[in-house]
Parts: sequence; C-alpha cells; structure tokens
Amino acid sequence: MSPFGTMLVANRGEIALRVMRTCQEKGIGTVAVYSRADEGSLHVQQADRACCVGEAGARDSYMNVANIVCAALELGADAVHPGYGFLAEDARFAEICSAHGLSFIGPSADALLLAGDKCRMRKVAVGCGVPVLPAASGPLSRPEALRKARDVGYPLVLKPRCGGGGRGIRLAADEDGLRGLLEEREVRASLESGRSFLEHCLERPRHIEVQVLADREGDTRAIGLRDCSVQRRRQKMIEEAPPPRLDRAMEGRLVDDAVCLSRASGFSTAGTVEFLVKGDDYFFIELNPRIQVEHTVTEVLTGLDLVWEQIRLASGSALERPGRRGATGAATGSRERDCGHAIQARISAEHPGLSICNSQHPSPPPLPPAGGKVGMGGVLRGRTEVGELRLPGGPGVRVDTHLRQGCPVPHFYDPLLAKVIVWAPNRAEALIRLRRALGETHIGGVETNLPMLEALLGSAAFEEGCYHTGLLEELEEGGCPGEKAHSPAAMDLPGAHAAIECRVLEKGKAQWA
Repeated sequence: MSPFGTMLVANRGEIALRVMRTCQEKGIGTVAVYSRADEGSLHVQQADRACCVGEAGARDSYMNVANIVCAALELGADAVHPGYGFLAEDARFAEICSAHGLSFIGPSADALLLAGDKCRMRKVAVGCGVPVLPAASGPLSRPEALRKARDVGYPLVLKPRCGGGGRGIRLAADEDGLRGLLEEREVRASLESGRSFLEHCLERPRHIEVQVLADREGDTRAIGLRDCSVQRRRQKMIEEAPPPRLDRAMEGRLVDDAVCLSRASGFSTAGTVEFLVKGDDYFFIELNPRIQVEHTVTEVLTGLDLVWEQIRLASGSALERPGRRGATGAATGSRERDCGHAIQARISAEHPGLSICNSQHPSPPPLPPAGGKVGMGGVLRGRTEVGELRLPGGPGVRVDTHLRQGCPVPHFYDPLLAKVIVWAPNRAEALIRLRRALGETHIGGVETNLPMLEALLGSAAFEEGCYHTGLLEELEEGGCPGEKAHSPAAMDLPGAHAAIECRVLEKGKAQWA
C-alpha cells in the first residue's frame, strides 16, 4: 500500500523524472511544478498534472515556497518531494509544508538545520570521536582571522557555514593569499558575522561518501560507499562504487563513523555522510540528508530504490533489509565487493575554449551558444535546443536524463544533462562498458563535456584506481587529451517575486486556475 495519494515533485530535470517514475510504479499520483522556461519539459509531460509556479529564474519558480505550497494544496497533493538542490535542504520549506498538512519527503526541519550548519556538525563529529580538519569559526575580525589561520595551517579554505555542493569555497594558499581575500568586503563581512569559517585544506585527498538510511525508531544502516574524487571546481564528474583501492579497515571505520554521525544528527531519511581520505587518515566534512545525484551508483549495486526508501521512511515505516547482489543490511553496512562494480559519468552542458582549472578565475563569463546572448554578469540567456539525440543502451547500462530531441536547454539552472551509469561484475569490465556507452552517446545542438569524460576515463591514473580530487588538474598540467571545457554556473536571475497565473495541465487538457 502506498503511504501517500499524490506527490508534488518540487524540482525539475532528471531528478523530477526519477522521483515520478517511482511514484507511478507505487500507485502515487504526481504533480509537476515548472517555470516558464520549462513549460515543454519532459517532467511536465510525465506528471499526472502540472502547475507553472514562476518565471525562469530559480528564485521566482523552483525556490518560490509560497507558489509551490499553494500548487500542492490546490492540486490535492498530500506530500512533497524536493529532489536535490533548490529547496531540498531548506528547513523553512519543510516546516511550512508540515504546517499545511503536507508530508515533506526528508528529515525534520530541526535535523535539516543541524545538518546544514557545518560548524554545528563539526561539533557533533567531535562529540562522536570522528576526526575533523583544524578550523576556526567566528565571528572573526580581520586580525583574528589572520592570527587563527596560522593555527589552522596553510593552505586553508574559507567556507560558508551553511550551504553545500562545494559552492562559495575560497582557497588561500598562504598568508598573502588570505590577506588578499580579506581585502574583499564580502569576505570580511562573512567572517565578521560568522557566516563563513576557516578550515585547513587537505591537498589532493580522496572524496569518499557513505550512503545511509535511518528510520524514526533510530535504526540506522550504511548500505554502501562511493568514490566521488573526480571533480572540477569541487563539482563531481565521475562516481564509482565500491571505491577502488580502499582497504577494508578504512572502509569499516568510515562506515562506523557514518552510522554514528547519522544517529547523532537525528535525521530519518536517506542521506550521505562525506569524508576526505588521505593515506591512513580521514576527516568528516558534511552530512547531506537528502537524495544525491550519485544515488544511482548505489541503486545498481544493491537493487534498492532509494527514492522509495525515502518515501517509506517519511511515512514512518521501519527500515527493511536491502535487496539483491549481496547487500546484507547489517547495522555497520554492507560489503559491496561481491556485488560487482558501478560507475557513473555526469554529462553536462559545456562551452569549450576556456580553461577548466583556472583557480584564479573560477567563473569566467561563458561563451554564448548559437542563437544565445550574454546577459547580466555574463549569465547566458537565449534558447538552445537539443538536436539529434542518441543515448546508449545494452547490458548493464542505465541512463537518467530529461532530454528529448528538440527540447530546450535553459541556461538558468544546473548544466547537468544526463547521467550514464554502468554495472559490471568487476571494475575493469565496468570501465570498458562505460567507455563504450559514452562512445555511443551524442547530444546534438549542445556542447557537452563528453570529450573530457572520455579523456579522464582513458587516463592511467583512473584506470588503475589511483586518483584523488586533483586528477583533472594533473591531467591538464600534463596535456589532457580532448577539448577543455567550462560549464556555466547555476543561474538565478534577479527579479521581484510576483503573483502569476497558474496553468494546470491534466493529461493533455489545459485550464486556467
């Protein structure tokens, strides 16, 4: 029996489709929300009903809490799934949903507030005996920041206290670098207000995360580990599981600490605990109490539907034992070594011709696509459409995408176009399968990062499983084959929140509400 009758999916793109597919399999009605820029999108067509909630800018649509909650109530939804990004970790949104009788598919507002505060989570980690990197939190005046930075140790990063996805992080290699950052008014203000803090920067570590599930009775289980070390500007590009060349002792310590942290944070949902690993040392960095972009890697190994697990847990159901391919579901986590190997590559809209590793200018104005134009602050505006579209298939290949031939690719949102996930009995065969799958992929009309992905997968370091977060920089320094590319940042156009007409689409019929 489904715990909910109708689910509003407060997101777009491939994750909105992913959530809707699970809902439809489980007999849950679906409501899509969309911006003016997404009116013809696949997630709108897939849903039972759909509602326009704002203009193209994310703040006017996918982050417009009032419009989304009104749409849920007007169209009879009894639950809201936030996906990832946008409002997925917004405690206020979760609280407002609850106040209006809507079940939020995620943890409580209190758990979201705790998990979203990196400084508070560091204290939780220390209380659990989990290692953290040296840091100094504020409020910090300029002299205090310079003084405490010496104790933290260079290189260091300036991190936002709240927020995730690697955004807003600034690097200072030495004291001169920090002094330069402190010349910026916004940096000083963020430290003086305590909105940012200083943390030691571990150079070229591995980025390992543990997938956990937790119910309201306190049962918490780790169901798998993933290696997410292949990154550009702290944005993940390739993820795989199980992590290559990670010894069982380290695996066990990460799993035990992930379970401990999850229990201490008090969340009940599907979540991810993230660590940096270097040699025999590891350090907790953050806890994400939501579905991850890379949840697919764990799904193909375990046979679990993690979106369904989220829905079940949000309804108050207890944890069930994980499914096939050898997952045991023990409280300390399952061994994946006998479950085969899975790798995911993220295909994103890119613009070749700009350096992808220029740390001095992390977000240069991107090049406009054909027919587009550069708008405010270098933000891409205009319309790009997908031309000829060929997606891979065959044994052990999964593609999660919202693309179809002729669909627009708005430049207001994250540039993720598709995720290609492969499974094989071992890592060597999985690599061969992923290379074959990417070779079959063609997305016409849009520049993508496919050449870069193919170059990464062909590198000796990746093939041998001996890589870290600095792999891309090393390949560029050594003359990485394939085109260099740059992806535009996620875009929010400024503008006032305005009341708009709400167009409701019901199975091909249109009416105005």
